[in-house]
Amino acid sequence: MKLTYFLRVVAVIQIVLGLGYLFAPGLFLQSMGHSAVSPDIYYPLGMLAARFIVYGSAFWLIASRPEFHRTWILGMAYIQLLDFLVGVTYTGMGIVPLSLSGFPMFNAIWIGLLCWWWAPEKNSIDSAK
Repeated sequence: MKLTYFLRVVAVIQIVLGLGYLFAPGLFLQSMGHSAVSPDIYYPLGMLAARFIVYGSAFWLIASRPEFHRTWILGMAYIQLLDFLVGVTYTGMGIVPLSLSGFPMFNAIWIGLLCWWWAPEKNSIDSAK
């Protein structure tokens, strides 16, 4: 049950991020404290938004039967690991201040670790039949 709720929270986070990047990328970034970006960057942000929305929607659906979706859940753990490493890299290089990267890196840690720890066992599909 805790995995279902967790996956739904992650789904909502992903969908909200996707909607923000899709419909109001400049406002969304500035509300988080980032500097204004050139409008041509809205295109790759829109592509990023598509991935957030689809992954979030998938997580909403798989939350009802997580035992069949280990790969998706572990995939999110790896995404969060990469997110964290990108944050560490850009913060370490002095490009992004910790005041901007700290919260997203914290989210990457807890989401990634819980996806990893709570992912269903490999054989849980067989035992669910």
